[in-house]
Amino acid sequence: MWRKVAIIGLLSVALATALVVYFLFDPSTSPFPRCPFLMLTGWLCPGCGSQRAIHALLHLDFASAWRYNALLVLSIPYVLLLVVAEWGGARRESQLYCALNREWLIWCYFALVIAWWVARNIFGW
Repeated sequence: MWRKVAIIGLLSVALATALVVYFLFDPSTSPFPRCPFLMLTGWLCPGCGSQRAIHALLHLDFASAWRYNALLVLSIPYVLLLVVAEWGGARRESQLYCALNREWLIWCYFALVIAWWVARNIFGW
């Protein structure tokens, strides 16, 4: 029990620290890491623009966040639900956990990520 509490505490501190850093520093102008896939190939990966999108979301600039990485913006509610279902009380037996971890839903999300990856390189999104 204490191990779970300690892990949640450490993850919370790490997340809060990351959010403060992304709020204070703009990844467009700060020396944040660049995407290695983009640097090697010249193509955008599905996550390209995520750092800038997070910065924009923290400043409530939803239009810019959408332009930087629409998939990230659309994924936030799903990811939050996954976290709630995973860290909830009786997680493996809960209806939310079972509904969010259905195999077909995971494959659909995977297909969405691949489609986003291809489309953003074809259409320049």
